[in-house]
Amino acid sequence: MDINNKATKITLFSLKSRPMRSFHMTWLSFFLCFFAWFGIAPLMAVVRDEFGLTKTQIGNTIIASVAITILARLFIGWLCDRIGPRLAYTWLLVVGSLPVMGIGFAHDYTTFLIFRLAIGAIGASFVITQYHTSVMFAPNCVGTANATSAGWGNLGGGVTQMVMPLVFAAFVGLGYSDFWSWRLSMVVAGGVCFLAGVAYYFFTTDLPDGNFKELRKKGELRKGNQVKGTFMLAVKDKRVWALFIIYAACFGIELTINNMAALYYKDFFGLGLATAGLVAGLFGLMNIFARTMGGVIGDRFAFKGGLKGRVKWLFIALAIEGIALILFSRMTVLPLAIATMIVFSLFVQMSEGATYSVVPFINKKALGSVAGIVGAGGNMGAVAAGFLLRAKSIEWPDALLILGGLVLVCSTFTYLVTFSPAQEKESKEEYDKAVADRAEEAKGVKRRLAIPQLTSLIGNLQPMDALRMFLGIALVVKGIYFVMNMHEIESLLGGIGTFENLTAWYVVFVHIVGGFALAVGLGTRIASALNITVLLGAVIFVHSAEGLFSKSQGMEFSLLVLFSLCLVLWQGAGKASLDYFLKPQTDSNIS
Repeated sequence: MDINNKATKITLFSLKSRPMRSFHMTWLSFFLCFFAWFGIAPLMAVVRDEFGLTKTQIGNTIIASVAITILARLFIGWLCDRIGPRLAYTWLLVVGSLPVMGIGFAHDYTTFLIFRLAIGAIGASFVITQYHTSVMFAPNCVGTANATSAGWGNLGGGVTQMVMPLVFAAFVGLGYSDFWSWRLSMVVAGGVCFLAGVAYYFFTTDLPDGNFKELRKKGELRKGNQVKGTFMLAVKDKRVWALFIIYAACFGIELTINNMAALYYKDFFGLGLATAGLVAGLFGLMNIFARTMGGVIGDRFAFKGGLKGRVKWLFIALAIEGIALILFSRMTVLPLAIATMIVFSLFVQMSEGATYSVVPFINKKALGSVAGIVGAGGNMGAVAAGFLLRAKSIEWPDALLILGGLVLVCSTFTYLVTFSPAQEKESKEEYDKAVADRAEEAKGVKRRLAIPQLTSLIGNLQPMDALRMFLGIALVVKGIYFVMNMHEIESLLGGIGTFENLTAWYVVFVHIVGGFALAVGLGTRIASALNITVLLGAVIFVHSAEGLFSKSQGMEFSLLVLFSLCLVLWQGAGKASLDYFLKPQTDSNIS
């Protein structure tokens, strides 16, 4: 499918162009779908007690939540090729919201299982998200666009871990029983999906030049009956099935962790419902930047290595994911478990971004079918992992160890993803053209990739870089300390109502995820600014009563950290940072 006027850059703060409107609507809609899809997961402790669910039955509900999505993703990819992503997303959001709201009618294990199965269909939204961004953005930034839209959408899986317990608590605070509170919470989740479906219809178009229906009338796009056989084209391609398995090893693992993380921390580390949800939420919240990084690095590898470069990066990310998961499964101390989970989360989501930086180049005539089959692989992986988790003879830590080993094995399937010389040449021409078009809009962009070596990173290390890294590590440690001692932060905030709960979670998230971002130099100024808000709050609301020269010296210490963060915000990231590596190289900053 030849598409004209694709966007050659992502302008996040603009809604003027059709690609950017579609970009923001796709990630937001996927976010809401993900939120609704896993909205019940952080409330499973309440549901388990009400229905008296066994470990096997919980495992069955986890499998059900992702099983139907396999068929839904296969179908939705086929549908996108025929009616376009706009109508496909509209109908999915509207119809998919019904079982989300309807799960409140569940009254026993069987009915709960049926609704959990039906809700899983809304997970097909991922395929439309990837399809829509793939047809809207040019090769030089399509990996970044796909990864960012999917990553910010996946963020819903982390946010729901934190927000749904608060929504539940709000209904309890209004006087509703636990019986009604979790049911009304799911009505809220389904309602926002329904509204998003209406908005999607009015604010997006199928392609940069218009909708499928209009373009087909003009003869600028193949008609629906002329795209027959595209599904079989995808089915017959071994690369599609290799990516199917690869995606099972990354997105399938993420779905599994989203479903069981809260219970894992509650049962194996003795955390309360709210705190377990908070820690589990950190896994999903890494999607703010992790999956985007996978796509961005994939686009960068493509500059020098072409399509082979994209596949090479996919192998690296997946292999490290497997190693990190193995390490996480062996952790028995909470701080180490949280730290390794964050590293594991980073690479599982970068692997997903790397996968869909390759997908748009497999077969352009069957883009929807390819995206659907590969996307279904993620759910197949989650189903397989679900059977492993439900086994009575295998404890969850051992199951995670086995999954880590399987991920390492699956990384070798990248060697089956190859491209012909003609495909490499076509891709290079499209990439060069996109970069040239972008260079016309922004003079000074020099088309080269500067991948830093370890020696150059050390050589470029400046005092401010060392300060930034130290601050980042210290903030992560402080955030983990707060997780282990939530009573301390709660006592600092006074009465622990809904607002105080949100504030406590914001502090922990900003310290852990923001601190990690500072340590590696990714989104440096944003991470600094977020942590500055926390330190300002500490100085004004917590330590002001103590004053200077108190026994604890809390005011002095907080002021020192605040001043250091302001310096980092002012200076930004140096050359020894991911920010420097990922930004476009210009004549002025290439040395």
